[in-house]
Amino acid sequence: MSLFVTLFADLLVAVLLAATIVSSVRLSKRIGQMKGDEAALRSTIGDLMVATHNAERAITGLRGALDECDRTLADRIQAAQACTATLAGGVEAGEAVLSRIAAIVSGARNAPAAPRPVEVRAEPKAEAPARPVPTPVAEGPNGERLGAAAAAALAMTERALARVRARAA
Repeated sequence: MSLFVTLFADLLVAVLLAATIVSSVRLSKRIGQMKGDEAALRSTIGDLMVATHNAERAITGLRGALDECDRTLADRIQAAQACTATLAGGVEAGEAVLSRIAAIVSGARNAPAAPRPVEVRAEPKAEAPARPVPTPVAEGPNGERLGAAAAAALAMTERALARVRARAA
């Protein structure tokens, strides 16, 4: 029986030893895979750190560009406000001139035509070249009104010239 117990104990140790070797081989493979994964993970972490550094530099550059844009925009807004003030002054001055022209035109229409002595010359004069008729500039309501006032003034001048010529004849 002692031989049987010894043989059984040796067989049990051999089976346990085989199981240990198999589990050691499996663990060795897993450790190898983990080391490979660790190297890939380290590479990924390094790439991530480089990307983070590049992103931080890009953000710094964008902040600088944003500050420059803000300054440029502020300068342009100030220039636009100055132009607006200048244009507003020009429009007010144009309105004043337009109202004065309108007053002159309405005063000339309502004034009675007083006969004026006209000097008659014996020499025939050459006809003055025809004046070009200004075309009204339609740049908004003020441009149309100025054009209409200029056309009315030109028509009045031509009628007065025709009356003078008729009296001279």
